[in-house]
Amino acid sequence: MSAHDTHDLLGVGIGPFGLGLAALSEPLGDVDAVFLDQRPEFRWHPGMMIEGSTIQVPFLADLVTMADPTSPYSFLKFLKEQGRLYPFYIRESFYPLRAEFDEYCRWVAAQLDSLRWNRRVVSVTREDGIYTALAEVTDAAGSVVTTETYRARHLVLGVGTRPVLPEALQGIGAEEGVGPLIHTADYLDNREALLESGAVTIVGSGQSAAEIYRDLIDDAEDRGVRLDWVTRSPRFFPMEYTKLTLEMTSPEYTDHFRALPDELRDRLGREQRTLYKGISADLVDDIHDTLYRLSRCGRTLLTNLISEAELQTATVDPISGEYLLDFRNTALDKTFTRRSGAVVAATGYRSQVPDFLAPLGDEVRLDSHGRLDVSRHYTINDEGTIHVLNGEEHTHGVTAPDLGFGPWRASVVLAAVTGREPYPIENRIAFQTFGVPDDDPAAALDLDDSKEMSHA
Repeated sequence: MSAHDTHDLLGVGIGPFGLGLAALSEPLGDVDAVFLDQRPEFRWHPGMMIEGSTIQVPFLADLVTMADPTSPYSFLKFLKEQGRLYPFYIRESFYPLRAEFDEYCRWVAAQLDSLRWNRRVVSVTREDGIYTALAEVTDAAGSVVTTETYRARHLVLGVGTRPVLPEALQGIGAEEGVGPLIHTADYLDNREALLESGAVTIVGSGQSAAEIYRDLIDDAEDRGVRLDWVTRSPRFFPMEYTKLTLEMTSPEYTDHFRALPDELRDRLGREQRTLYKGISADLVDDIHDTLYRLSRCGRTLLTNLISEAELQTATVDPISGEYLLDFRNTALDKTFTRRSGAVVAATGYRSQVPDFLAPLGDEVRLDSHGRLDVSRHYTINDEGTIHVLNGEEHTHGVTAPDLGFGPWRASVVLAAVTGREPYPIENRIAFQTFGVPDDDPAAALDLDDSKEMSHA
């Protein structure tokens, strides 16, 4: 293979963060990049494209704007081309529709020549500083039709996170019950089957659980279907969205969080759920208003909202086919059982170490829990040539899944690839100090500090 067949950057996985990196790479003359994904096209959480739902960050948190406001791949450019810029302006909401954001991402993907779909990477090796990825090429049915080899100096992991089922639900096959047992990722394809089951239990909290509950409640009441929403959280908490709290999605807080011991980071990650795993306040209010409307004239609703309840075990009644869900009230330390025809697990996502990294052996750093040990500058090997996108929540905190911080992280990756800063990297954006304050008050408040970030 000739030298010109070796790319500067090979990305594996084309979610929003990989797509954003591809879009920011496109105009750079000194970056030859290629991106692979096993799917046939870009789709963003298709199972949760509930009509009218919005994303939870402002439109500026698109694929590119926070790195390059002049990019031709911005959300505003998309709206202009669609003839929707003025309607969006008149709408006076910073938050795009979820389906609209997905459409925007597909609009960007259609313009990029660096994307390769239906490519499933099965192994990555390295020799003489060059990574070689073997990819299976699949057809529309998912069958392998051939293999391809890609070479690059830098490898970027954009494989994202995978749905997580609670341990109690992992041993149950959906075919054993009368209705579906699904993760929220598969909601829309199973919506009608959920309602046909006669009783639905949503396990977990957060925006996805709330959106599904709101989407089902009217039809459930009309059709006499019991709808339970059970969470181990002490309440159905809203997302915290005050401005000083939002400063935690900053380079400064990421520096602070990354420097903490592993155990403390894990504890803080659990405590900070309200920062990005809560429910939008508008949706909380809408759910209450809906329940108020449905209960008019003294009507007793079939629905139950239960907090402080942790799922302990789950089985299937061999006679009725119902799911038997055993919960423990964490405040009272008492157990109770709910019968349900169907179960929706709103239990989030988790990053994993991709199997295709196995041939690289000890080059890939792992922590004591077997997770990727991601450096401050998003690399997992000592040479700083394997980069991670959204696989670092345990090391970097709340910025990892944040759409608005994706372009900043992509800017860091591109600086490492090029040896320069194609997009200026802001090192200080917060008014507050995290950790022990500097003795010099003037230094702590100098927001114009533009010291070059080290990419070693």
